[in-house]
Amino acid sequence: MPYVNIKVTKEGGPEGTGPSSDEKAKLIAGVSNLLEQVLGKDPSTTFVVIDEVAMEDWGIGGLPVLDFRSQSS
Repeated sequence: MPYVNIKVTKEGGPEGTGPSSDEKAKLIAGVSNLLEQVLGKDPSTTFVVIDEVAMEDWGIGGLPVLDFRSQSS
């Protein structure tokens, strides 16, 4: 019974958007299919949870993600 947790940033501030419902459905199907193909896991017993994390709650390399991105561009 696999459990997969996908975390993505919620872009655009407090009222920002993350992935659309269609994109989330594709992620869920894709991860479930991958686990079936690679590990032989039954998709009907695979749990996929998608968490959208506020930009101010995400950090990379010791920096808030927005600061990190501004250094990378």
